[in-house]
Amino acid sequence: MARTKLSGFPEWSVEGRLIELHVLDSLRHVFELHGFSNIETRAVETLDSLLSKGETSKEVYLLERLQGLEKGEHTDKDRRIGLHFDLTVPLARYVLDNVNDLHFPFKRYQIQKVWRGERPQEGRFREFTQADIDIVGNGALPFHFEVDLPLVMAEALSSLPIGPFKILANNRKVVQGVCEALGVGDVDAALRGLDKLDKIGPEGVTEELAEAGISGDQARTLLTMAQIHTDDVAELRDGIDALELSNDILREGLDELCALISDAHERMPGAVFADLKIARGLDYYTGSVYETVLTEHPSLGSICSGGRYDSLASDGKRSYPGVGLSIGVSRLVSRMIAQPMVTATRTSPAAVVVAVMNEEDRGHSNRIAATLRSRGIPTDVAPTAAKFGKQIRYADRLGIPFVWFPDASEGDTVKDIRSGDQVEADCETWMPPAEDMHPRIASATQED
Repeated sequence: MARTKLSGFPEWSVEGRLIELHVLDSLRHVFELHGFSNIETRAVETLDSLLSKGETSKEVYLLERLQGLEKGEHTDKDRRIGLHFDLTVPLARYVLDNVNDLHFPFKRYQIQKVWRGERPQEGRFREFTQADIDIVGNGALPFHFEVDLPLVMAEALSSLPIGPFKILANNRKVVQGVCEALGVGDVDAALRGLDKLDKIGPEGVTEELAEAGISGDQARTLLTMAQIHTDDVAELRDGIDALELSNDILREGLDELCALISDAHERMPGAVFADLKIARGLDYYTGSVYETVLTEHPSLGSICSGGRYDSLASDGKRSYPGVGLSIGVSRLVSRMIAQPMVTATRTSPAAVVVAVMNEEDRGHSNRIAATLRSRGIPTDVAPTAAKFGKQIRYADRLGIPFVWFPDASEGDTVKDIRSGDQVEADCETWMPPAEDMHPRIASATQED
C-alpha cells in the first residue's frame, strides 16, 4: 500500500500518544473529582442541528452512502447527517432526548473526536479531540456555576506540565451594555469585531466596525474598553467608570464579572483575569465568556474557551441553560510535542522485560511474566533468546528500566539497566519503584 499522509488528520508517534493519554487521564481525574459524569454521544447529527449554531455548511463533513448514490437514490435533505464539529450540539440534543432520566443541574464531561472542514494549519486540524465540561440547568442555572466552572478547568490545566496559563473572562452583558449606551445598533457585529482584536489589531477592528456602521468615536470607546485586563476588582470598575457610560444591562454584567473575578481570586489566585476584549464570536453566549492562553506560548492562541448560554436546548415549553468550557486537546498536544514542552520517560508501558535463556525455556519466561502481570506490573518478554546484551539493548531502546533473568539453579535476578544494580528477586513479591511502574510525563526542562 502506498504511503499517504492527509493534511489535518494528526497521527501521533508512540511518545506523542503517551503524552495525549496523560493529558486525557489528568483531565478525567480532575473532572470526576468535581462530580462531572462522563457521556459519549454518536459521531453524527442532522445537518439542521449542526447548522443551528451558526456554522456554515462548508465546515461540516456530510455523510452520503456511496451505494445509494450509485443506485440513483436521493437523500432526504431534511434528514441529511454530518459529523459533529463540536460537542455542544450533541449535548443539547442528548439533554432533550434524555431529559426524564437526567438529574439537574446535570454536570457532564465528554472527550471525543470531532471533525471540522477548515484549512489545516499549526494547531488546527480537520479531525481532532475535544474535552468539554458543561453544567446544564432545568429552566434556571444559578450564576455561581459561572464561577465554579473556570476554576475546575484551571485545576485541570494545573495538573498538566504546560507552564503558566491565564483564563481570561468577560461578560457579554458588559459588552452589550456598552454598545447600547453608545447607540451601536449592530451589537453582534461589534462583538465579532472585538473578538478579532488579537488577530487583526486595533486598525483592522476599526475598519471592520466601520463596515458595520459603527462610527470612529464609538469604535474608540469600544477599543478602550477592550484594553481593560486585570484581576483587581477595583481596577476593573474604575476602567468601566472611565467610559462614562451606564445602563441596567451594563451594571448587571459588571456586577457578575466583578463577582467572578473576586471569587476566583480568593479561591485560586492568578488563575482568572478580566479581559474585556474577549467577546466570543458566536452570538448564543449570554453571560460569562472565557478564553485560555498559555503565558509562555501566546502564539498558540486560546486552548480552552466557552461561556454561559441561556438556551443550550429548548423543547418549546422549557429551556435548559448551561455554562461550558471546551479544551482543544489535539491543539494543546501538538504544541506539547512540537516545542517540546514535555517528554515521556519511556515509549513502552512495560516496566520490566523477562529475558529468555533459550527458546526451549520461553514457557518458563512466560510464566514469570504472567505472575508479574497478575500483580499489576506491566511486563514484556524478550522477543528472541539472543545474547543477554542484545536483550538488554532491546529493553533500553524502549526505555524499559528493568530486565528479569530467570535462573532455576541460582535463583532469579532483576537488573536496573540504568544504574547496573542487579539483585535477587522473586516474581511473587518483587515490585518496581512506584515511579517506574508506568511511563511518566515530565516537563522537557525538568531534570530527572
